[in-house]
Amino acid sequence: MTNAAIIVAAGRGTRVAGAQVPKQYQELGGISLLRHTLDAFLAHDAIDRVVTVIHPDDAGRYAAIASQHRKLMKPVHGGASRQQSVLNGLAALEDLNPDKVLIQDAARPFASAALLTRVIGALDAADAVLPVVPVANTLKRIRADGTVAETVPRENLAGAETPQGFRFAAIRDAHRRAAAAGVEVTDDAAVAEWAGIPVVTVAGEAGNVKLTTAEDFADADRRLAAEAALAAGDVRVGVGYDVHALGPGDWVTLGGVQIPHTRGLVGHSDADVVLHALTDAVLGALADGDIGSHFPPSDERWRGASSDRFLAFAVERVAARGGRLAHLDVAVIAEAPKIGPHRDAMRTRIASIAGIRPDQVGVKATTNEGLGFIGRSEGIAAYAMATIRLPFRP
Repeated sequence: MTNAAIIVAAGRGTRVAGAQVPKQYQELGGISLLRHTLDAFLAHDAIDRVVTVIHPDDAGRYAAIASQHRKLMKPVHGGASRQQSVLNGLAALEDLNPDKVLIQDAARPFASAALLTRVIGALDAADAVLPVVPVANTLKRIRADGTVAETVPRENLAGAETPQGFRFAAIRDAHRRAAAAGVEVTDDAAVAEWAGIPVVTVAGEAGNVKLTTAEDFADADRRLAAEAALAAGDVRVGVGYDVHALGPGDWVTLGGVQIPHTRGLVGHSDADVVLHALTDAVLGALADGDIGSHFPPSDERWRGASSDRFLAFAVERVAARGGRLAHLDVAVIAEAPKIGPHRDAMRTRIASIAGIRPDQVGVKATTNEGLGFIGRSEGIAAYAMATIRLPFRP
């Protein structure tokens, strides 16, 4: 199967105050907005070809910023509307005849690899996929005179993003029919809706913003500067260890997952040695005390507490310092229960608590070969490491 992407970059970008060139050619961190967007798609392993739709007047500008990447096809010219531009991009892919196609606005440079993967994956069971984000603000319908006509309920409302994904043949035929019928809509998912194609939604990303105004560009520059500071900053590694005794019970909680067992772990909180060790590893990387200094066992507030609160707290401390969690790794030492069958569930749960991807979490397990208190099945221990990045501070 072949996957392709169309980057729609034929607009004029007239809403950016003081702009001398269309917004897709303005620079962010010394690189054009369009180049940022192209690079995100060219770098994705699942995307085989990328075609850019440009304005005829921008041929020179595009040639100056386009890479010689093997995936990047010759650009095509856009039409009088975005809809016509997309149709031109689809026509350019006819000979390739890809199975799936992603359609992306050039003005969204921050679409992550995870988002692209999510859209592509959802197309295995759908003809059209739309990434969406929840509507956070209260919505008002405004009259022509500027007064409020009504408050619009937010339930079942979401903001649409790109890239929007489609089975190539389905969206090509839908766009052709819409063009023949003179139908004009605002995005490609709406073309699919008009054509009767069910549109499936997946989670979008709050950071996948569309740059429209000068303020948007200023925010994006600050975001890139912060990321550059992280890339050039401190890489720190912290180590954590925890152990709890086994006592009466019929399950243990490890990595936020309840696992059936002949005994239970004993502790002031839920005795989750995995999350406790990970919390100490993150706090250690920050040089910010340990779990006992922030959540002392003498404090009754933490009796029976779920340990996901502890790890989330430590991760929030990283964010408060302008940092980012890069990787978590934990080794469980226990004679039983077997960790293997629950490894993926633990990785997923830890990633959810920490706000990272499951592929940034390692979970391993070993026995103590019958030696010591662990070998006698009197307790379970965990060793953990956390890698974080903090901004460069001279």
